[in-house]
Amino acid sequence: MNVSRIAVATGIAASSVLLLSGTAFAHVSVQPQGEAAKGGYATVNFKVPNERDNASTVKLEVTVPTDHPLSSVMPQPVPGWKIEVTKSKLAKPLEVHGKQITEAVSKVTWTADGSKIAPGHFQQFPVSLGKLPEDTDQLVFKALQTYDNKEVVRWIEETKEGAEEPESPAPVLKLSAATDDHHGGATDAAAKDGQDAKNAGHDEDEKTEAASDDSSDNTARVLGVVGILVGAAGVAFGVLAGRRRTS
Repeated sequence: MNVSRIAVATGIAASSVLLLSGTAFAHVSVQPQGEAAKGGYATVNFKVPNERDNASTVKLEVTVPTDHPLSSVMPQPVPGWKIEVTKSKLAKPLEVHGKQITEAVSKVTWTADGSKIAPGHFQQFPVSLGKLPEDTDQLVFKALQTYDNKEVVRWIEETKEGAEEPESPAPVLKLSAATDDHHGGATDAAAKDGQDAKNAGHDEDEKTEAASDDSSDNTARVLGVVGILVGAAGVAFGVLAGRRRTS
């Protein structure tokens, strides 16, 4: 009897853990490809898992925060999905590269057009973002996920500091510290590495050439000594031969 009760309790606990873990992790999220540094540009993926067993996801709407507007929001085409970009007027124009921007993207919508996110699958929707704000540590992108049975899941709840994650959390992009060069940092680093490699190769060539010269000098010295010895031996042989003839 005790063994049966323990088995039942264990089963219930395990089921609860699985259900809770599914709820905690099976939600829409945003993840950067590499680094999302303040003041720079980044490519991010909106990851959309299907958390239903009897329906497929056919639409995703992502709201771009207007409290920290972005001058550039460019979604990458996804096969089987139609993309719609919505812009809104800004209360305060943005100054970007010496130009004033009066409107910015406020929403990006992906609608299934020959494709769906089936049960047990997920889909990523890449977007290029910039210029990332420098006066905040994160950006909150509220999202709506629509299924083909007309159900809409609203991923819009913001996680409060010190509190547990809400049931339907909004995707949050964490921003890293600003870097000195917001554009082409990797390119500059690669160029520097290439120059270093070139310099290293040049130094190695100089060392090889110097070694070759040293080797040539040593060879010449050896041959010179050998020549002297051979010459001396020839003279000695001549002297001896002359004495023999005289005697």
